Amino acid sequence: MTQAFILGAGLGTRLRPMTERLPKPLVPLFHKPLAERAMEACRALGIGRFAVNTHHLPDAWLEFGGEAAGSGLVGANGCGVVTRRWDGCEVSLFHEPDLLETGGGLKNIGEWMGDEAVLVHNGDIFSTMPLEKLVAAHEASGLPVTLALRSAGEATHIALDQGGTRVTDIRRMLGKADGSHVFSGIYCVNPEFLGMLPEGEKVSVIPAFLELAARGELGAVVLDDGVWLDLGDRESYLKAHRELELGDAVHEDAVVEAGALVERSVVGPGARIGAGAVVKDSVVWPGGRVCAGAVLEGCVVYSGGEIRGVHRDADV
Repeated sequence: MTQAFILGAGLGTRLRPMTERLPKPLVPLFHKPLAERAMEACRALGIGRFAVNTHHLPDAWLEFGGEAAGSGLVGANGCGVVTRRWDGCEVSLFHEPDLLETGGGLKNIGEWMGDEAVLVHNGDIFSTMPLEKLVAAHEASGLPVTLALRSAGEATHIALDQGGTRVTDIRRMLGKADGSHVFSGIYCVNPEFLGMLPEGEKVSVIPAFLELAARGELGAVVLDDGVWLDLGDRESYLKAHRELELGDAVHEDAVVEAGALVERSVVGPGARIGAGAVVKDSVVWPGGRVCAGAVLEGCVVYSGGEIRGVHRDADV
């Protein structure tokens, strides 16, 4: 598999106010945008070509990666496609002026996708799961779609057959079985699946998934190895920074002035922690400014402004 589709068009309402500055997939996790983390996981499989759908704050994506590269592509919604370079890979940005949902977004990249399968990866997911097993299972099955699942978690909406390789129901919408597994937000799709999605409509992939499940043609593979985190809300975002070790907590390009105390916190590149400031259990985005004497506990410094005073459990 050589191409992947990063779902990046969501509004990120659960991460507000952070997502008032950046789209959710561009929110940093240990100094790198979530989307870049997803792309790194895909690139480890040999994927070198990416599509991303955008909607909220689309201009922020124009800063992603390096130089622009014209593609001449137009999405099925009639919007032109902007193509950029990221670490030697092609990244094509498909803008959605009106949100198309997961199914409509996939339909919109049909020309780009061509006659090859694509790995779909939610933009707010961090994973170290062995995605090569997902690709291998998908290619071996010959099925239109294969979902990567987890056997533990809160949203156990997916029911499986006895062999654990076919989805039999989703949220019991087919009336066949209660769910036992969590959908990871990562899956593989063959081009023929796009024929099951209506043209020019805002639609989820779930109705088409259910149609496949009813026919016994919705594949699944359970990937319990590795880390899988849905970082769509503030609590999970801060927890990830406390529990993961994805690099130096204080970036080498950050400045921590004399007398400042930084504990159990992540400080991004270009950030500055002023003299005598106290930063605990917090995340300071790249370029953040915490002024001298400020006190932050359980905070996310996202705004780019100068942060003064005392703040607890706040986004500033």
